[in-house]
Amino acid sequence: MRHPTCWGRRPAVMGVINLTPDSFSDGGQFNSAKQARKEADRQINDGADVLDLGAQSTRPGAEEVGEEEELKRLIPCLQAIRRDHPDVIISVDTFLAAVATAALEAGADWINDVSGGRRDAGMLPLIADAGCPYVLMHSRGDSASMDTCTNYGSEGVVNAVRRELRESTERALRQGVKATQLIWDPGLGFAKDNEQNLELIRQLEEFQRDGIPLLLGPSRKRFIGAVLNQPRPKARIWGTAAVCARAQAAGVHVLRVHDVGPIHQVVSMGEAVARNT
Repeated sequence: MRHPTCWGRRPAVMGVINLTPDSFSDGGQFNSAKQARKEADRQINDGADVLDLGAQSTRPGAEEVGEEEELKRLIPCLQAIRRDHPDVIISVDTFLAAVATAALEAGADWINDVSGGRRDAGMLPLIADAGCPYVLMHSRGDSASMDTCTNYGSEGVVNAVRRELRESTERALRQGVKATQLIWDPGLGFAKDNEQNLELIRQLEEFQRDGIPLLLGPSRKRFIGAVLNQPRPKARIWGTAAVCARAQAAGVHVLRVHDVGPIHQVVSMGEAVARNT
């Protein structure tokens, strides 16, 4: 299994490359092989440790395009980036087993599944057979329904998300996935309201107690816009940086972001400060 060289020393910076026309902050910018290659070059030069390619938007309200269209968008870009950068770690953001299979065959290293294996019964057996790292994210519902699934009752969002991640993990282990393949993602913005997202960030250490590496994806999200009164996703970089600094202090292993250069500076400075104290 391939992990970044910084693994366990500072958070790996995972750069987002959306190969879609409708992603919430950069839809349509990188949905050709030429554009995707150029963006991959830029992110690697800016310090990306992992590239995360997604060809199906998972934002609230996004339309699901299906396996054929997702593959049409993904595979040429993935193959082009792999040719240009044979050593970079490439993650593919998909909840469909057939897409994950094709992605791994085309050179992907990780699978990043926003559904945590809920959406496609073939996903977990595939991951078990492939033996690759697997980002198991917490979510409820789908793009159409997630905003109606934010009731965590008296248990509270932190305890409920941790419990549901454990349940998803047990399901994965029963399908043959090894614990060492797993990376947890508490799923900021997926079936969580603004205050629930903030509460998850305040209590990130709770998720470290299970001993599974943690990924956090705060980049440009709505809850940051709500706190800062900033409607433009691309103008939420400083709020994103603040969350990433908090995540680094909590020992998060991977930060999934759009603005690779600035966040690489944040975590590199954080590493230097920690090393000299």
